[in-house]
Amino acid sequence: MTGEPIRRPDTLAVEEPLEIRVGGRPLTVTMRTPGDDFDLVAGFLAAEGVIAGPGDVRAMRYCADTVEQNVLDVTLAAGVAPPDALAARAFQTTSACGVCGKQSIEALRTFARYDLAADAVRVDPRVLAGLPDRLRAAQRVFDRTGGLHAAGLFDASGELLAIREDVGRHNAVDKVVGWALRADLLPLTGRILMVSGRASFELAQKALQAGIPVLAAVSAPSSLAASLAEETQMTLVGFLRGESMNVYSGARRIMV
Repeated sequence: MTGEPIRRPDTLAVEEPLEIRVGGRPLTVTMRTPGDDFDLVAGFLAAEGVIAGPGDVRAMRYCADTVEQNVLDVTLAAGVAPPDALAARAFQTTSACGVCGKQSIEALRTFARYDLAADAVRVDPRVLAGLPDRLRAAQRVFDRTGGLHAAGLFDASGELLAIREDVGRHNAVDKVVGWALRADLLPLTGRILMVSGRASFELAQKALQAGIPVLAAVSAPSSLAASLAEETQMTLVGFLRGESMNVYSGARRIMV
């Protein structure tokens, strides 16, 4: 390495804590990229099985007793049961892992609200092959920082419906699902969830809770994600790069 070092400013992805409260009681703290916080919290609560639609939430607001907008309180609608106190994750989780605080892996197998087996969507593999480039092209913040994950919601023709970015891949998915929930679009029948990294069990579980039949990832799925996809008849695609892809479950939805 030769030459003099160059000093210049750099743009970094923002990471800050967000404390989620339900009815004034702390539930969990997650590290996230600020922005679309209401979507993030709505998606998180949907994945936890707390809410199923916009009517389950009476209000969401940032707490006035904090200097920064890093505490968000949710008031549930009448008749909606609050999270079980035993399941509450009232401690900090990292931006890389949203399930570390679960009591057991079995607790993650929450009751699925939607039957993915009944979703008859078919997807052209050429459409799937084009999704990574479309997702990448829509990542505005990634271009400036190179440090964010992305989740994109597409229809079967490959049209981008929503995209969210975050330092945590699970947060990006929560933001997409939360956007759909607040727009009263759940279940996301016939839709494709494309993620920029790997497909973990948690992302598969979030897709299941939103009624998404197809989960595609640029990188590898985990064994537990593949097992969950097989059990629920979700189509799981990994290593989606160029014209190459691996289909781990639900191959009947891929047009051949």
